[in-house]
Amino acid sequence: MNRMICRIVYDFDTPVDRRRPDAVKWAVGEGELPMWIADMDFPAAPEIREALKKRIDHGVFGYGDIPDEWYEAYTGWWQTRHGLTLRKDWLIFSTGVVPILSSVVRKLTTPNENVVLLTPVYNIFFNSIVNNGARALPCRLKRESGGYAIDFEDLENKLADPQTSLLFLCNPHNPIGKIWDRETLARIGDLAAKHRVVVVSDEIHCDITRPGTGYIPFASVSDACRDNSISCLSPTKAFNLAGIQTACACVPEPHLRAKVRRALNTDEVAEPNSFAVPAAVAAFTKGGRWLDEMRAYVFENRAAADEFFRAELPCVRPVPGDATYLLWLDVSDVSADSRAFCAFLREKTGLILTPGAEYGEGGEGFLRMNAACGKAVFADGLRRLKEGVEAYLKN
Repeated sequence: MNRMICRIVYDFDTPVDRRRPDAVKWAVGEGELPMWIADMDFPAAPEIREALKKRIDHGVFGYGDIPDEWYEAYTGWWQTRHGLTLRKDWLIFSTGVVPILSSVVRKLTTPNENVVLLTPVYNIFFNSIVNNGARALPCRLKRESGGYAIDFEDLENKLADPQTSLLFLCNPHNPIGKIWDRETLARIGDLAAKHRVVVVSDEIHCDITRPGTGYIPFASVSDACRDNSISCLSPTKAFNLAGIQTACACVPEPHLRAKVRRALNTDEVAEPNSFAVPAAVAAFTKGGRWLDEMRAYVFENRAAADEFFRAELPCVRPVPGDATYLLWLDVSDVSADSRAFCAFLREKTGLILTPGAEYGEGGEGFLRMNAACGKAVFADGLRRLKEGVEAYLKN
């Protein structure tokens, strides 16, 4: 699945000035360093930028539709990269993964029904649930030596609740960086099918894995997983295209797919802008080498962070992870109040991280830190974190 890289082609070291008011990540004060939101500081692959230039040069930006090449790009990528055969009719365009989540909650739940999620987890899951009239029902992950595991007794109890309609799964899991194994996914799928709970699997981070390591698509694990799931797929996280707004709902089971298609069309999030299709097609047909080099670069940053914490800051313990460019840092020996600690870090050092408390139960003594930046910038972030920790402990 993963190709060897013999020669470095792409430049991830040269910084890009992103300090502008319309950049969510970088709309910060002078001297501040944002390492919080999950987008990269790397320019998109030249092959993608070239495809977008070609689309601009065409000059006409009328209503768009989804051509065959978009379906072929998705099916080809998942077959080649992830060993999963997708059918064209399973795929539904959406403007983003979060719109899929929100539309599905509106369509497949009634007010105050439960959506189970495994916490700590991507904080926007809570927004998509609560803002659309459902209840977020946390199933807290268990800490184990070297990482996390699912408390299956607790999970089954919550899936068995007659008021539970959906399970939001993060695969791989943000923020802990875990790639769920096949046995775990199969067990989730069996329990969900047993209790008639639909699994919505957010797989947006699936291509950002440690070199040599792949992920397992939820729909590939078993018939139960395939026929009782909605997989949210997109090139935006792996190829730094969040502002393009392009994604896909993969729904193999036809009756469920009809409901999802109607939900996305009712909410008017099933039509592409002029750049959504060419960006996705270029990413999945021409972006493979860029992705491989980016992953290698990011995981060098992650390895540098592991060494830094061991040698310079042992009171901060990174949770081992094989996916995402996000570090999940255990700072409970420094502060149990991640929100207060993050506010202190920003005021004292200018470093902006995300408090773990935003990710629900189990996140209180953690921080999330983005490693998808140039090595010099990343080293500056680690230095600022050390400065902030030392100052906080002296308080």
